Amino acid sequence: MILSDSGAFSQIIQYPLGKRPGKPRESGWTMVIDKGLGYEQLSDLLEVASAYIDVLKFGFGTSCLYPRHILRQKLSLARVFSVLACPGGTLGEIALSQNVYDKYLDRCVKLGFTAIEVSDGTIDLSSDARQRAIAAAKQAMSVVISEVGKKLDHNVDIRDYAKQVTKDLEAGADFVVIEGRESGENAGIYGAQGQVDSSMLDDFITLLPVDARSKIIWEAPKKAQQIELIERFGQTVSLGNIPPTDVIALECLRLGLRADTFALRNREDDK
Repeated sequence: MILSDSGAFSQIIQYPLGKRPGKPRESGWTMVIDKGLGYEQLSDLLEVASAYIDVLKFGFGTSCLYPRHILRQKLSLARVFSVLACPGGTLGEIALSQNVYDKYLDRCVKLGFTAIEVSDGTIDLSSDARQRAIAAAKQAMSVVISEVGKKLDHNVDIRDYAKQVTKDLEAGADFVVIEGRESGENAGIYGAQGQVDSSMLDDFITLLPVDARSKIIWEAPKKAQQIELIERFGQTVSLGNIPPTDVIALECLRLGLRADTFALRNREDDK
C-alpha cells in the first residue's frame, strides 16, 4: 500500500527524496515513545500522523499507572489507526526479575497490546534466558522487538552487539532496537552530547549480516541523530524513541521536505 496523495500540495509538489511505502512497512519504521499521553492527545496525534507511526511504545513502566479503562481505550485507538502498541522493555524486565513473565505476557495480550519489547537494559540475563524470553513473547504476540544495550553503561563492545542482534533474530525477534535511551546521550553509538560515533557505527554495520541490517531500529530522539542516520542509510532507516511532537518533523526529514535532507537530493543532482 502507498500513502495516498491527499495533502493540500500533493498535486503540485513532489517529495524530493521520493514517496515512502505505506503500512505495513518492512523497513523505515518510526517508533514513538508515549510517556503519558492522554486519550485525547493520542487521538489528535493519530488523526494527524498515524500514517507515519508504525509502533507506539508505552515508555518504561507507564502502562502500570493508567486507569485500566484508559489504557484499553488508548490501545483500542492504536488498533483503529493500524499502529502497533507495545509496553516498554523495562516493564518486561521487572516482570522477568519478579518471575511473573508468563503472566505478564498473558496480561499484555488481554489488555490489547499488539507487540512486545524484550530487553535486559537494567538487569542481567543469560543468553539462554534472553532467547527463551523472546521465544515466549513470540508465542504470545505476532510482533516482537528486542533491544540490545545497557541503559546505565556506555562501555560498548560492538562485536557483542552484532552477535546479540543475530541471536535475537534467530530466536524470533522481528526487529532489534539499538539502545540510545530517551535522552539520546551516552548510550550505544552516542557520545555524551548525543554525537554519533561514526567509527563504532561503521564497525557495527560491517559485523552485521546483510539481511539483518534492515531489521535494526536506532533509538534517535535528537534531530541531528535522525539526520545523520537518514544520510547514512536513506529514508527507510528505522528510528525509535521519537517524541510524539516530532513525528511530522521526522517524516519531513525522510521525504526531503526539510532543508536538512532536501540538500541530500541537491547533492545527488550535482553528481
